[in-house]
Amino acid sequence: MSTTGYRYIYGPVPSRRLGRSLGIDLVPFKACTYDCIYCQLGRTTDRTLKRKEYVPVDGVLEELARKLSDGDAPDFISLAGSGEPTLHDGLGRLISGIKSMTKIPVAAITNGSLLWDRDVAEPLMSADLVIPSLDAGDAAMFGRINRPHPGIDFDRMVRGLVGFRQKYRGRIWLEVMLLDGLNDSEPAVRKIAELAGRIRPDRVQLNTAARPPAEGAVRPVPFCRMRELTNLFPAPAEIIASGPGKSAKVESEGGNQGEKILAMLRRRPCTAEDVSKGLGIHRLAALKELEALAKKGEARKAETGGSWFYVA
Repeated sequence: MSTTGYRYIYGPVPSRRLGRSLGIDLVPFKACTYDCIYCQLGRTTDRTLKRKEYVPVDGVLEELARKLSDGDAPDFISLAGSGEPTLHDGLGRLISGIKSMTKIPVAAITNGSLLWDRDVAEPLMSADLVIPSLDAGDAAMFGRINRPHPGIDFDRMVRGLVGFRQKYRGRIWLEVMLLDGLNDSEPAVRKIAELAGRIRPDRVQLNTAARPPAEGAVRPVPFCRMRELTNLFPAPAEIIASGPGKSAKVESEGGNQGEKILAMLRRRPCTAEDVSKGLGIHRLAALKELEALAKKGEARKAETGGSWFYVA
């Protein structure tokens, strides 16, 4: 089905942890509470704490109903997209509406900066999975990597994560973004691990800058180094960054996928492997479509960590 007519729904896109994830974009590009140096979407253009109904909940639910009527069920419906989804103040109505139409689990992918706010935490209690992030073990590193809005205090952010875990009965997977030369030393990681012990997530997921980042000086941590660092965490820790032997599953061949691929690239840079997995087409078919988009000037190529990404 063409992506024409969808403003808030995108994908399914390939996710290293969620399988095929149907995304819901709840805020405009790029409204966020952080301006992370590694963000694959680039610099934050609207660093804010203002919560409002950035996009209409009824419009999102109408699009979702149309998309699900295709019969191509994703593994997850993800609240994510072009900024920080918890800035949207209609999370409760949205999650309730999703659950009234499908049994597909709902995942909220958040930077975790606002979980201290009851108006944010309470609606997320209905999600099946919450994936917050924690990239620093102290305020100084927090400021250096995440570049938060001045109204966000590191200690309050951490207390929010701890308090949310105490009330939330679903699954929490804590993502930790490790960056070479910044927060990947043993002392820096031990600080993060200590906080993770207080938060008590079901999983700790170590990631690194595998896609083109906001700042060109950001470098990924080698896979072998990340493997060593998993041992510092008290909770079960796994690596979700791309590494040796990880490849996409190809399900079926597809025809002209240009519009669907562009919708994916507008949300995040993708490799041919990502597109292959997300759309269920052969990698060579995905590469052919991507090269055609690049030739027409609708996408460009960027090399990061030895992999070629396509960016809309």
